[in-house]
Amino acid sequence: MRALLTMTGSDLRQRIRDRSVIIFAVLVPLALMFVLDLVVGDATDSELEPMTVAASAPADDELAAALVEVLPQIEGLDITVEQVDADRARSMAEDGSATIGLLVPEGFGAGLQSGDGMDVTIIEGDSAGLEGQILTSIVTGTVDRFGAAAVATRAGVAADVPPADLAAIGESVAAAEPSITLTEGQASTEQLDGSGTLVAGQAGLFLMFTVGFGVLSLLYEREHGTLARLKSMPMKPELIIAAKAAVSFVLGVVATTILLVAGSLLFGVSFGSPVAVGALVLAVVLASTSLMMVVARVARTSEQANIAQSVLAMVLGIAGGAFFPIAASGPVGTLLDLNPIAAFIRGLGITAGGGGLTDIGIPVAIMLAFAVVVTVLSRLVPEKGTAL
Repeated sequence: MRALLTMTGSDLRQRIRDRSVIIFAVLVPLALMFVLDLVVGDATDSELEPMTVAASAPADDELAAALVEVLPQIEGLDITVEQVDADRARSMAEDGSATIGLLVPEGFGAGLQSGDGMDVTIIEGDSAGLEGQILTSIVTGTVDRFGAAAVATRAGVAADVPPADLAAIGESVAAAEPSITLTEGQASTEQLDGSGTLVAGQAGLFLMFTVGFGVLSLLYEREHGTLARLKSMPMKPELIIAAKAAVSFVLGVVATTILLVAGSLLFGVSFGSPVAVGALVLAVVLASTSLMMVVARVARTSEQANIAQSVLAMVLGIAGGAFFPIAASGPVGTLLDLNPIAAFIRGLGITAGGGGLTDIGIPVAIMLAFAVVVTVLSRLVPEKGTAL
C-alpha cells in the first residue's frame, strides 16, 4: 500500500506541475462551455416573446367581444389585443407589427345563437414564429367552444325549444367546463435544461481526456525507459497499473467536480443533492478510467493511444448528448442508454429534478457495469502496448 501511495502521489505531483492537465481538463472545457452557450444557448433556452393580436370584431356583438377579450386573460402568456379594422389587421399581421390578425365577421354572435355558425379568419405573418402557432391554437380552441354552442343551439331549434331559451343554451355550452380536463405534468424527470446539458455534457466529454493523463502515461513511461526501472523495483507489477489508475481516478474526480461547480456558478445551473451528484461523478470516473485501461493495453505508442482516446471521447461524448440531446428508440436507443456519458447526464437530470441517491440507481448501475465489463475486457484483449 505504501508503494502504491508513493507512486500515486509522485504521479499526481508530476501531472500538476505539467500545466497541460489543468489547461486541458479544466480551462478548455470551461472556455468551450462559454462558446457553446453563446452559440446555442438561446436556441436551447428559448422564451416566448410578448404577442400582439390585431383583432377586427363587430363593436355591438357580445360574443365576438368575448372571443377577443379572452385572449389577454390567458395565464402565463403576455398577449396584447389591438382593436382595429379588418384591413389594418391584415396589414399588421403581414408586416410583423402583430403576431396574428384575427377577423371576426359581422353577425358572428347572431349566427352562433341561431345555430348557423360563422367563419373566423386568422392571418399569420411570416415572422409569427412559435408565438403565432400558439396564438392560432388558442383561438382555434376558443372558436371550437363557440362552435359547440352553435351545435347545441341548432339542436335546440330542431327540438322546438322556445327562441327565448336558445341564447341561454348557447351561452351555457360555451361557458361550460370541459368534460375532459388536461393536467399539466412533467415531460421527464431525467432532462436537464439547455445550460445544464451543456455543463454536464462538457464535463463528461472532457473527463474521457482527463483520465488519460494517468493510465496512458504507462506508454510514456515505456517509451522513455522509466517503466523498466519501475518494474525492477521490489513490488508487484500490478501496483504500477493500480497507481496509474488511481492517478486517473483522482484527476477525473477533481476535474469533473470543478467543472460541475464552476458551471453551476457561471451558468446558474443547480444539479441538486451534492451526495447524489458525488456518487454519479465517482461512477462515471470509474467507467472512463476502465476504458483507458483498454486503450493502454492495445495501443503500441502514445500517439496511437492519443488518437484512440480522442475517437472514443468524441464518439461517446456526442452519442451521450455532450453537445445536444439525441433521441432514439429501439435497439439504438438501448445501446445509447448504455453509454456512460449518457447515463451520467441522465443521472444529473434526475438529481437536478430533486432526485436523491435512491433515484439514480439505474444510471449508477449502468456506469458501474460498464466499468466492470471493460476492466475485465482490458485483461482479456491481446497486449500490444505495455507489457507488465
